[in-house]
Amino acid sequence: MPTATQEELKDQKPEQKADEHKPGTTTNGDSGAKADESKAGESKNDDKKPEEHKEEKKPLDPATKRRRIIIGVILGVVVLIGGIAFYLYSRTYEDTDDAQIDGHLNQIASRVAGTVKAVYVENDQPVKAGQPLVDLDPSDYEVQVAQARAAYEQAVAQAEAQNPNVPITQTSNQGTVDIDEAEVTTAEAAVASAQQDYDSNMAKLRQAEANNRKSQSDLVRYKELVDKDEISHSDYDQYVANAGSQEAAVEASRFAAQSSARIVDQRKAQLSQEVSKLSQDRANSPRQIMIQKATVASRKASVDSAKAQLDAALLNLSYCHIVAPVDGVASQRSAEVGDRISQGQQLIVVVQVSGDWVTANFKETQLKKMRVGQRVTIKVDALDESFDGTVQNMPADTGDRSSLFPPENATGNYVKVVQRLPVRILFNPNQRDLDRLRPGMSVEPTVHF
Repeated sequence: MPTATQEELKDQKPEQKADEHKPGTTTNGDSGAKADESKAGESKNDDKKPEEHKEEKKPLDPATKRRRIIIGVILGVVVLIGGIAFYLYSRTYEDTDDAQIDGHLNQIASRVAGTVKAVYVENDQPVKAGQPLVDLDPSDYEVQVAQARAAYEQAVAQAEAQNPNVPITQTSNQGTVDIDEAEVTTAEAAVASAQQDYDSNMAKLRQAEANNRKSQSDLVRYKELVDKDEISHSDYDQYVANAGSQEAAVEASRFAAQSSARIVDQRKAQLSQEVSKLSQDRANSPRQIMIQKATVASRKASVDSAKAQLDAALLNLSYCHIVAPVDGVASQRSAEVGDRISQGQQLIVVVQVSGDWVTANFKETQLKKMRVGQRVTIKVDALDESFDGTVQNMPADTGDRSSLFPPENATGNYVKVVQRLPVRILFNPNQRDLDRLRPGMSVEPTVHF
């Protein structure tokens, strides 16, 4: 069995190696004895070292201890005050890095179909409001304008020709009514004359009847006398002839009276006809005038319709010249010379360089103290600058409600997710480098309470 442990062997190996490298040493048994003697001598020499080679720790005086304690307390107080100050300051603002600059992207589309004749801008080229962007071939629309103008002029001519018909109809109807009134007056006079003739004939009839009665009475009386031969037969014959004449006169007067009665009825019928005609013409006169006025109004409406068609044709012709509606920078140009485009097809996008704002998607837990009008510091990553802004509007709903496919929390397992709401922040005007801002730039807004 070995006479030493592994730890002792390990301790001895380095010593042996160290002895082997010392000059004047040997590896025999005498070397071990000499080593022991040298160690004993070294230990004795160590005991005899002077005190100056040993470092002694002197105790701190009380002033130094107090000074160090005070410094430690001060540092602790400073750290505590700093922590409290940082905590309080962190409650006076909210920030987020989920924010971008937004702006107005004016999509310029053609309002008419046509063929691109010229394109005047390139992508990323600044443009001014009213500056030409694209021209379409106007030939087809020039023909439409000529047709619409001809139709308009024709409608105007027809309206002018119809205008005099109203006063002409008024005058004509008034003349007709006057004639009808005269005819009625004439018919009334004819009725009165016929009535007088009838009355006269009736008087003659009554007279003839009276004369006839007298003649018949005389004839009877003279008949008795002639039978008694008191008068001559010649006188009697005269009375007989006179009685017959009176009877004939009665019949003639009766026929005349009947004829006069029929004439009276005829005249009354004519009078009724004239009165009816007068009433009809009086009633139809304003209606005819209304018809003429309606015709004039219809002609005027035709003029207005033709004018509207002419205006539409002129507008379509003007749409062949497309200009920039606002100041900005041209982008997403898709129009090329010779392209056949349809109505409403997008040709260019003009990005406005003014009026930009920031859409900051704050967590719902950050909106507790946020209000409209609060001051905002906006750091723009692209420019490495900070701008001043103001909270303009608070959000109406969360982003997931506004998304195309909002989540349906009523199905499946529910995991609560902190929602984000887009807050609209407006840049304050009259700041340096505002014209360098572009929609889509990343920013970090800090809202101060």
